[in-house]
Amino acid sequence: MTSVAQVTSYPGRAVRALIVAQFATIGAFLTVLLLYVGRMTSAGVGPAEMLTGAYDPKDVAFFGVLHPVVAVLYLAGAVLGLPLAIVAVVLVAREREALPRATRSLLLAGAVGSLLVLVARLTPPLLDMHRWWLD
Repeated sequence: MTSVAQVTSYPGRAVRALIVAQFATIGAFLTVLLLYVGRMTSAGVGPAEMLTGAYDPKDVAFFGVLHPVVAVLYLAGAVLGLPLAIVAVVLVAREREALPRATRSLLLAGAVGSLLVLVARLTPPLLDMHRWWLD
């Protein structure tokens, strides 16, 4: 009797794409958050004044070129944050032995970050930020 160890290789490109998608959407959220707080601080106004339209996010000169990219990633993160987190956790649970430790850590960190961003999006102050960004 011989026993042959089953070796399963995880889909490396798909895992890397998942990690990049998770961190890109988290990065887009943090970019919007920093722009919102920075614009509010530099103008010396509160959240209510930010929603008047006088402080448009597209008015930040150095950011004008990157605005469409960040806008798409920000919205994609709002829609896909939870599914990406679920896929990452399931992948780590199923492929625990096949995945390198660093990859497992990145997947789980991205999943936790995506869930924290999702919870943060639903807080009242950040709902104002969301309205400001989508205006």
